[in-house]
Amino acid sequence: MNQLLEKKHTGATFTPKELADYLSNRLIEYIEDKSYFNVLDPACGDGELLISIGKHLNNLGIDYSLSGFDSNESYLEDAKDRIINNLGGNPNLFNQDFLNAINISDAKESLDLFEDQRTQGVNNKFDLIIANPPYVRTQILGTKQAQALAKKFNLKGRVDLYYPFLIAMTESLKPEGIIGVITSNRYLSTKSGESVRKYLSENYNILEVIDLGDSKLFDAAVLPAIFIGKKKKNYDKSTANFIKLYEDQNGYNGNIQRSHSIYTVLNSNKTGYFKVDDKKFKKTEGVLKYEVGSKDIWALLTKSEGDWISKIDQNSESKVGDHFKVRVGVKTTADKVFISDEWEDLGENKPEEELLKPLISQENIIAWSATTNKNLKILYTHYVENEEKRVIELEDFPKAKEYFNKHKERLAGRNYVINAGRNWYEIWVPQNPNFWKYPKLVFPDISTSPRFYFDNEGKIVNGNCYWIVGRREKDVERLLLIQGVANSDLMTKYHDLAFNNKLYSGRRRYFSQYVEKYPLPNVDSVSSKKIIEIVKKLNSQSDVSEIQNLKELLEEKVAESFGVKPVNLVD
Repeated sequence: MNQLLEKKHTGATFTPKELADYLSNRLIEYIEDKSYFNVLDPACGDGELLISIGKHLNNLGIDYSLSGFDSNESYLEDAKDRIINNLGGNPNLFNQDFLNAINISDAKESLDLFEDQRTQGVNNKFDLIIANPPYVRTQILGTKQAQALAKKFNLKGRVDLYYPFLIAMTESLKPEGIIGVITSNRYLSTKSGESVRKYLSENYNILEVIDLGDSKLFDAAVLPAIFIGKKKKNYDKSTANFIKLYEDQNGYNGNIQRSHSIYTVLNSNKTGYFKVDDKKFKKTEGVLKYEVGSKDIWALLTKSEGDWISKIDQNSESKVGDHFKVRVGVKTTADKVFISDEWEDLGENKPEEELLKPLISQENIIAWSATTNKNLKILYTHYVENEEKRVIELEDFPKAKEYFNKHKERLAGRNYVINAGRNWYEIWVPQNPNFWKYPKLVFPDISTSPRFYFDNEGKIVNGNCYWIVGRREKDVERLLLIQGVANSDLMTKYHDLAFNNKLYSGRRRYFSQYVEKYPLPNVDSVSSKKIIEIVKKLNSQSDVSEIQNLKELLEEKVAESFGVKPVNLVD
């Protein structure tokens, strides 16, 4: 396997020197008086992190030993040469997967925990860990390896490889040992990161969390974060600081600081808006809010931001999730077969018209209307009979049968469909076909700005969107209220602060677990009635200047409903 393919498969991404030095600088801040440190990098790659921390310890006159693990022998050879050339000495480098080298205290005795007898002293051995472990999903490693990891580390569901690394590194640290690790930032705010947040808060006095956001500090398709903690002797709450840095083209008021690089911004004691080359970044600092043993999202908010969020929450009557479930759209797992805007090109071979349903997809949605491609349709394989979901019989639809048979190799290759006892030609996640006829809000999963669209034409929703359905007449007013609040600048700011989950270039994730937590004013209040009235006009308005006037009025009424000043996100 060549090195490029191996990197893609294992998630290996070497740490740039500047980032390694930044992490080392942060770690040194928390090192107490000690004459000797036993240092570990459990996935050392080319050795950059070990070289950096070694230089910093040399500058402090502190003696140390360096240990590193990597399953790639050529990486280790490079690391050894680089460490010796930069630091001298003889590093302890092991050509071994660190996850196999560590003994998990509650693991079953039948597990083969040590492949190399030289590493049997790994547990509770190290004073300091500096690391940038792989970020890939464990399932990518293959069924056998994924199952072995799940068994050994008591993992459930789809988890990133850095999670078992965090467990293994914790086991290898001495009590009160220090860890500084670069990971994906997803665990800070996502539902899938709940177990990581719980584990870290229970096992560490958290010292610092640095969310590096979309700063693109190294060549990886993830947004990174740095976690620094001290392994606990006792379960006590510690005060943790945070730094958060994201590209932000909105909200600045002209008071912007120019910097030579992202690292200059990070190392500065200033916060606010910075310009690096042609990009603008916002840097904030504050006290991390979390509960030991809790799965709740960690709050990376300044005091003023936290106060603003609290005021909105206190002045809300409920959350979206108190009234509605947020659903994802249909998942065909074979979109090229099921979805098209060129069905008419098939002529007489086109599947039966009654199976071709209009589809809403993220690329066709804007906030108050949809530039819907009227030709975009989905070949929908389900229907309702006696209030129950059923799948069509191909014998009843000969043209669809012929069409599906042309794609049978692709569709029948979806083993998970067959293994679930389903028909090979079915849509994998069709949702409830009885719901499409009701009014609904539809919004993209990923978007730079909120695009909550009200549909009352019975369209099906694509899997790149989420939707909220109102099945009762009184639900419609509340859906329109949600649309007005969700499309506002105020809720955009709330989303960014409360959920802290931007992607590159300001794109936001509109996960169901976020939108269900959107606060709402009382639907019967005067301000809510006004919001609904404005939204109805926006949904039917085409004049650009009038839309702008209505949006400005909407911002005033949304802010009024929560008892705060209007938010103005200026481009």
